[in-house]
Parts: sequence; structure tokens; C-alpha cells
Amino acid sequence: MNENANYFRDLKKKPYLCRANSEKMACIAYFYNKVGPRVQFGLLLWFFYILANARVPHLLPQPQQIFEKNGGKMFLLERKIVLIDPTDCQLLRDFFEENGCELVEKSKNRVEVRLVEAIAGAFDYRLDGYENEAYRLDVAENLIQIEAVTPTGVIRAAQTLQQLAEGYKSRSAIEAVTITDWPAFKLRGFMHDCGRSFIPIDDLKRHIRLLSRFKINTFHWHLTENQAWRFEVKSYPQLTAAKSMTRHAGQFYTQEECRDLEAYARQFGIVVIPEIDIPGHSAAFRRAMGHDMQTRQGLNVLKTVLAELVEAFPQAPYIHLGADEVKITMPELLPTLTAWVRSLGRKVVVWNPSAADVEKADLVQVWSRAGQMVSGRPNIDCRLNYLNHFDLFSDVAANYLRPIFDAPQGSEEMAGTIACVWNDHVLPSVADIERQNSFYAGVIASASRAWQGGKLSTPNTQHLTPDFADWEERFLFHKAHSLQNEPIVYVKQSHLRWKIRFKGKTYEASGATVYLNHTWRQHVAGLLPLGQSGDTAFVSTRVYSPEEQKVGALIEFQNYSRSDADTVPDYGRWDFRGSRIWLNGVEIIAPLWRHHGQRVDHETPLADENMAARKPFVLHLDKGWNTVRMVLPYAETPKIRLNKWMFTFVFTDLEGRRALDLDYEPPTD
Repeated sequence: MNENANYFRDLKKKPYLCRANSEKMACIAYFYNKVGPRVQFGLLLWFFYILANARVPHLLPQPQQIFEKNGGKMFLLERKIVLIDPTDCQLLRDFFEENGCELVEKSKNRVEVRLVEAIAGAFDYRLDGYENEAYRLDVAENLIQIEAVTPTGVIRAAQTLQQLAEGYKSRSAIEAVTITDWPAFKLRGFMHDCGRSFIPIDDLKRHIRLLSRFKINTFHWHLTENQAWRFEVKSYPQLTAAKSMTRHAGQFYTQEECRDLEAYARQFGIVVIPEIDIPGHSAAFRRAMGHDMQTRQGLNVLKTVLAELVEAFPQAPYIHLGADEVKITMPELLPTLTAWVRSLGRKVVVWNPSAADVEKADLVQVWSRAGQMVSGRPNIDCRLNYLNHFDLFSDVAANYLRPIFDAPQGSEEMAGTIACVWNDHVLPSVADIERQNSFYAGVIASASRAWQGGKLSTPNTQHLTPDFADWEERFLFHKAHSLQNEPIVYVKQSHLRWKIRFKGKTYEASGATVYLNHTWRQHVAGLLPLGQSGDTAFVSTRVYSPEEQKVGALIEFQNYSRSDADTVPDYGRWDFRGSRIWLNGVEIIAPLWRHHGQRVDHETPLADENMAARKPFVLHLDKGWNTVRMVLPYAETPKIRLNKWMFTFVFTDLEGRRALDLDYEPPTD
């Protein structure tokens, strides 16, 4: 109670602290019982007001400072307005026109943009190629004022306006609010491995357009791999010849398409970083050219390639040279190409760990715990941020809860983070890449943490925090609106509660996925100590259904990485450990796996192995309390590289689009 009282006291001083409906409702519930009838009536009116105008609580990422002008009249859209914008922001203009506004020269309804020297209280630091993104947005009945230090700040304000107008069923409007906002980390990105799996330009533009709403500002475009070379080099057309490719043969990006995509991304405030992987992952280069990159011939070809790449990406501040996972046989290759890229007026990015001298790069992308941040250079934190290894629930939570470089905000040495999708496995479609890698949830969770910053403890995703529940509420709102047509399997999980008995002790956990012990146990906490062969965990919960009903259920005991060639269990088995599950005493039998008992190599599309690639189970709930019980033995699984001692379970609608609003209460015995 004291915590709520303190929160309410602070709320009166700092209204922007009121981040979500759940927090507001907690305040109301506490004080409702502490005041007289007249004040109670006022609290109820306020309660209905915040539910009717619930756009600020859905802003994602959370702005740094918000002041809601309770009682202030909204700025109505769908009317004539005057737009005064010295930056000529196309996204801002499009926003008003798409929301029914007619831009005119005279009207009492005005939108005014002003570039200023600084935004009071905002944080910023230098990162070459990235502008100051701070902005101040003030909305009144007939006037919207935007202040920003740079044109990019105006784009960020426009993206906030997009969210503030989202979800209205009747006439759209913008709440009366003042927002002062800036990112804690300047670089917030996503990466597609289009060398392995070709993604059409229209799909890449869709990702850029949709993700930009959440203030993602970097697209790292991995263009070459062992399977294929996707960037058109006019001097060497054999690089993109179909016969040189082993996957998605004949599919590549023309230089004109690259220029067009980069210009398109710039409208949304997104920087494109193209990557030519040198000298590793270059089997496609050898097939096409007849020689290795690490030869004198190879060096000359690569200089031409990089010169054409720079021409195809005229606005890219950085060129990524890869340089990881390869033995160097030509020591002068990478230093020569680094100097060459700089002579073309661009800066160089390399991976770390790397075959390159990372201290001579301009930007370092740290991809594993074996690689450390390089002092004196900006670094990108990609550790534990490979979405191809993620499950749909627990790892998404970890991605949000984990601080970048274990720091509350960036610096000239801590640029930010990129969420990467490595499609080592061929998947049937772009939708499968998005669905099985939890693409939208993973990228947005990562970017939310990067924008918001904050010093968090080591994430234990087996106990979901109120902060994560708040992020989840915001994300699911957007899943139902701007992302409603995207293949997103993620559903609400923060309300699930479990009891686990192991070796005579009782543990509690929350969430749809619980790792009894995580694959990356040194860095991501699991619930239990590492088991030994023969150990067994017993999991249970009770679920209350207000009526007898048919429901869906998402169930999984092993999440298959999209990068590993693993073996599928036999018929009737959920995994290789012997996990089993019952609902009301009736066992739920595992699917009849399409590849049962087979090792699924990289060129065989994953079928139903992962929960995201199959329909929910259809189950029957009794009216009243229902019992879910699981038995999870521990065993080493030599046929699976990433041994995930885990379970996933959540009741959903029959299509698996949303979690059912049911009470989960572990048994007390």
C-alpha cells in the first residue's frame, strides 16, 4: 500500500511517470477505498477518461517524459490545417494527409515545426552518420508544436504522432499532451541475412515502414553468403548468375533497387548499412570467379565491388566488411580494403570476434561473448541478440529486459544494438522467416530497450517483471493495429503462473515459456540448477474458465534454432528427454512430426518442428478450474545442439492470435 501511496504522490508532481493503464488502475484502486463518495465519483470519471483515451499508454517505445493535459481538448484530424515545416518532412506531411487533413495556407488549426539549438534535458552523444533525434511535441486543441535539433528529430516526432492517432474507430484525434523524448542509445537496428535467404524488395520496404514506427533507425543488409551473392556488380555479372547460387538461384538486388531502398528508408529516418562479407562466407564468390578472395585477383575484384557498392548506396555512412569466422591467409587483404573504403569517403564496420584488426575499424559489431567492446571506437551490442536462436516468449522478454552493454545509456563507445536474423535454414516463405524467428516482437523489444535505456539487473525471464508486462501491453496493442496483418505468434504471457517441484524444493515461475535451464545459462538465468541424467521436474498450474469451451493451446518442449541441423523426435514424443503433458488428467499427445526421427539439414525447410509453424492444439476446458500438469525429465540430447530444458504452454483462441483472459493459479498443495 505504501508503494502505491508513494507512486500517487510522485504522479501529482510528474504526470509522465504514469506509464500504463495497469499503473493508473492500481492508483485508483488504492485511493478509491481511502476517500469519500464525492472523490470516489471523480476517480471513476478519471478511470473512464483514461480508458477512452488510451493512446499515450500504448506509445512504444516509452517516451522519456510525458505530461498529459487531463481535461485539455484534443487536436482533431480530418480537417483543414496549416503545416509550417522548414525541414519539409515527408513523413509528417504524409501523416496528416493519410488522416484526412487538407493542407491549406490559412486556417486556425496549425502545425508548426521549429529547429532549435537543443532540447532542454535531452541526452545525446556523437556517432558519425547519426543525427541528434531529440524532439519536443506539444499538442493543444488547435495547435501542434514540434521542436527538434535536426530533421531526424522531426521524423521521430511524426512517428509518435502516428502512434497517438492509432486505433480510433471514429474521428481520429491527437491527445492534448506534451512529450519530450530522446534515445538512450543512438543505434537501434535489425539485420536480414539476404545472402542465405532472398527477401524481395517490397518485403524489406514493409519491414522498414512498419519498424520505423517504433523508432528503429538502422537496417543492416547482409548481402553475400556461401549460398549466394545478392548485390549486382556490373563489372562482374557472374557473381549474381543463377549457376553461382545454391539457394534462391537467380535472385539478387540490382543497384537501382539498392538506391531506391536506401532513399525509401531515409524518409523514415533509417540508415542502411550494406555488408559484403570478406573474406569469410564467400563460397559463392569462389564459384562465380574461380578464385578465392584472399588472392591478388580477389583483392582487385573486391576493390571494384566496393566502389560499385558505394555508388549504389550514396547515403550509407558505413560499409560493413564482415571479416568473421575465417582463417586469414592474405594479411594485407582487410587493411587494404579498409583503406580503400575510407578513400571512397565511407567508414568501415567489422564483426567482433573477427579476423580483422578491430581496433582499426570505425565501428565494431560485437556478436558473441567471446568478443569484447573495443575502447576508443563505437560498438554495437549484438550478443544474445540473434533472433534465429530465439523462442517466441522467454527470449523476447530477455531481449527487452537485458541492458545494452550492461549500461543505462549509450556513449561514444556504446553505439547501440542490432537484432539479427540468420537464415541458415531455408524456410518456405518470408512469412515463415518473420513467424518462426519472432521477428517483430524480437526487433521491437530490442529497440525499445535501446530507446528507453535504464539500468536493469541480470534478466531472469522465469519471473516476468511489471516493466515487461507494461511493454507487452503496448506491443500487443500495436499487434492488433499497425501490425495486424503481420504473422506474429506472440500473445500475452505475463499473467501465466507456474509451480515447479524439483529435488524436494518448490519453485515458482511466470510466462508462457519457462527455461528450467537456459542454453546460454552463463548469461541468461534459468529457473533450476543444471540437471543431471535422471532428474525430473514436475510442473503444474490451475486455470479457471468461466464456461465450458473449446480453446487453442500453444505447446512446445524444444524450440529448434533456424541455424542448426537437428534431429526431430519420433512419433508420440515431444522431445528427446521424454517430456509429457496432461490437461485434466488426459495426456496431450505430441504431433505426428513430418520429419519424425530425421535430421533436418539446412536445405530442408523446417515443417512443424517449431510451434510457430503449426496450428494451435484444440483442447477442451471445463467450466471452473482446470489442471495442467507436466513432467520434464532432464537428459543430454546429443541430436540437438542447443539443449533447451524448457516448456511453452498458453491457452489462446482457436487461431492462436490472442491469449485467453483466464486466471492461472498454481495449486497450493
